Amino acid sequence: QVQLAESGGGTVQAGGSLRLSCAASGRTFKTYAMGWFRQAPGKEREFVAVINWSGDLTYYADSAKGRFTISRDNAKNTVSLQMNSLKSEDTAIYYCAAHKASYGSMAGTDFGSWGQGTQVTVSE
Repeated sequence: QVQLAESGGGTVQAGGSLRLSCAASGRTFKTYAMGWFRQAPGKEREFVAVINWSGDLTYYADSAKGRFTISRDNAKNTVSLQMNSLKSEDTAIYYCAAHKASYGSMAGTDFGSWGQGTQVTVSE
């Protein structure tokens, strides 16, 4: 089992940036892919980004491409999400998640552990 704890959320003006971090403990960090998801009020949870175990393969939702960057530090057991050019529609609770395998995918059901979430609010 993996324990995950997100940090770095907050309120930012449209066009601004935030960096989310997620600290992992438990299962050996470098053996599994990591992802970020988000859930806006009244909407279903949606995929944002995923990174494989080694950090050399990433994939983004169309809404995140060109603005968000996912990265990981296997020495520190952390995964981050750098978010630039934020828009009001990025407002949501952001969750990091540990994949069940090393290669990663977009389906939430492929992720076995989830953090408690961190709120990101983008104001106009």
